[in-house]
Amino acid sequence: MAEPKESESRKLLGRLRDTLAEDSAGQTRLDRITHLIADSMRTEVCSIYLFRDSDTLELCATEGLKPEAVHETRMRIGEGLVGRVARTATPVNSADAPSERGFRYMPETGEEIYSSFLGIPIQRLGETLGVLVVQSKTARKYTNDEVYALEVVAMVLAEMTELGAFVGDGAALKALHQQPILFRGTQGQEGVAEGNVFLHEPRVVVTNPVADDPAVELERLQAGVAALRLSVDDMLAAAQSGDKTADKDQREVMEAYRMFANSKSWAKRMEEDIELGLSAEAAVEKEQSNARLRLATAPDPYLRERLHDLDDLSNRLLRILTGQGSETGAEMPENPVLIARNIGPGELLEYGRKLKGIVLEQGSVGSHAAVVARALAIPLVIHARGITTQALNGDAILVDGEQGVVHLRPEETVASAFRDKIAMQAEAQMRYADLRDKPASDLKGRQISLQMNAGLMADLPSLEGSGAEGVGLFRTELQFLIRNKVPRRAELARLYGLVMDSAGDKRVAFRTLDIGSDKVLPYMKPQDEPNPAMGWRAIRVGLDKKGVMRMQLQALVRAARGRPLSIMFPFVAQFDEFREARQHLIHMIEGERRLGNPVPDYDKINIGAMLETPSLAFAPDAFFEMADFISIGGNDLKQFFFAADRENERVRRRYDTLNVSFLTFIGMIAERCKKFGTPVSFCGEDAGRPVEAICLAAMGLDTLSMRPASIGPVKHLIRRVDLGELRRVIDASSERGDQSVRSSVLAYLAEIET
Repeated sequence: MAEPKESESRKLLGRLRDTLAEDSAGQTRLDRITHLIADSMRTEVCSIYLFRDSDTLELCATEGLKPEAVHETRMRIGEGLVGRVARTATPVNSADAPSERGFRYMPETGEEIYSSFLGIPIQRLGETLGVLVVQSKTARKYTNDEVYALEVVAMVLAEMTELGAFVGDGAALKALHQQPILFRGTQGQEGVAEGNVFLHEPRVVVTNPVADDPAVELERLQAGVAALRLSVDDMLAAAQSGDKTADKDQREVMEAYRMFANSKSWAKRMEEDIELGLSAEAAVEKEQSNARLRLATAPDPYLRERLHDLDDLSNRLLRILTGQGSETGAEMPENPVLIARNIGPGELLEYGRKLKGIVLEQGSVGSHAAVVARALAIPLVIHARGITTQALNGDAILVDGEQGVVHLRPEETVASAFRDKIAMQAEAQMRYADLRDKPASDLKGRQISLQMNAGLMADLPSLEGSGAEGVGLFRTELQFLIRNKVPRRAELARLYGLVMDSAGDKRVAFRTLDIGSDKVLPYMKPQDEPNPAMGWRAIRVGLDKKGVMRMQLQALVRAARGRPLSIMFPFVAQFDEFREARQHLIHMIEGERRLGNPVPDYDKINIGAMLETPSLAFAPDAFFEMADFISIGGNDLKQFFFAADRENERVRRRYDTLNVSFLTFIGMIAERCKKFGTPVSFCGEDAGRPVEAICLAAMGLDTLSMRPASIGPVKHLIRRVDLGELRRVIDASSERGDQSVRSSVLAYLAEIET
């Protein structure tokens, strides 16, 4: 009994394909399609609603409702049953629509005489483009077969929309990939850039959504799945042939891949889609869209990871079927801005400094990509949701890493204002170049040491050009993140030695391995912790995995070859953690001495800690006496001080660095360090923001570490102020009960300008 329905479905899709091939206007196609669907489904009404903007649906075509309602009837997402389908991306099937929760009657459509309602989301790769609706006077619930068949039709409509089959007059029928779009994401790395889109993984385009011959499509699908399984088996074999300890977690990931690739239910669903009339590619994409929908709503981190695996496998299968592999032949445009859902550190480093900017749909401010982007000083915006489906290779794009904003295909007025901003920044940098060899001294002669952050050998040329007095933070985790196994001790020793060679007589503070949280090594099993930022990370990992810590410390000692050496341990929360880590280093030095290897004299070794948790500020006096130096990790410290996740835009921006409480806390740390003669610095994004930097210096910090490009602007402002007077302005603001001193400080700066 099922075969006639399947044949009817294939017949409908064939008619839809013929409509797609017609040389007719978009509106004409839509009108014809609603008639075809209503006729095939034997319903009185078929309507197509498309998004006119991100929040509003518009009735774009109908068979059965009043024609004058087309392009006049609109509803917000979530409004009425149609809006509910769009918001939830799930079907609504009701025999008595007016009784349904959220039902909204649209009098201009004349739909009051229709009882039954079936609404299906028109979606592609998890993005909802509109809603397909059928309605009948007879009160009946549509069968599972009918729902499934309409989902297949909606899939074809999504592909036809993507291919531009419905372009016409009006906002809802605008051509895709041609309109200006603004994306509001999250700041990953400061800086601004203008360029052209280069997609890391160009979107697979399905040009044949409807099957000519289902039997042929089934053969193509089965051959593609077989090729996919073979490639996964090859990857697993490669993982198994490697180091057994290092590759254990990688093998587990590949085993999960193989399990999905061999899933009979996954293959069966795609085969059923083909039986209903879809091509092999369209069947894969339909299931991929469903996986992405489940991925977006899955609360369990493990389940999200598995659904991500399924999504990745679908991409691989699509590329096998279409021949649209990673190497598509697309040339990198001039001034390339990389667009990706996410990207690993190794892949990003391969692109290198040729990139002008990076925009990711996923990622985090502490992710691998963000670490590499900071090291390369490339503007980065993360959480730009939907950009990979909207952008095309070569599209004009503006990236504002300072605001977390991306303009895709910007209007000329926007582009012109953006270019003015870039020009002003470039002009300012030229002015700052004259300050390179001058000290960062305030008007009364108090000198502040400005140092730079680094993580790659490629950063070191900036040491001389920026005027930095040293490297206040060298991130050592990048060498671990870009490999698929633990780097060898000799490799690390050679690299650290080159870093010291390049720095010459300038100090380099090496931060030991800071992993965990959102920086998970490829060969390290994710912990799926409920709150990774406050979990097993940094020094906690090092003290539990002593072999890795000792190996890295030995590499650093050997790299020094008797030269002065500065090492600091990250994320220290209590004195005992620092004491234990310090003891490991001392034992390592003594061991190297016994082996006859050159080691620095103890008066040339500086062992410090990063103060990133409020608890360490209240450590016993013995900690401050033992530590050779302290570096305040401002990004994490501010997050924990305000209990505001820096990934969460809703709370992150509520708390100002120039908040009186935070500045008072910084002043207290500076006083404790001064009492014991312990050098203290501030390392973080705020150190590179001129107004914040002078306030941190006014609170007693004598060293600030930042990205190289920030040294000029910060030095310029320090040389124009009296830090003692600024401290009095801050204290007066605090005594008045101000929550933030920002307005008072800005007023002071405006006064000295006049």
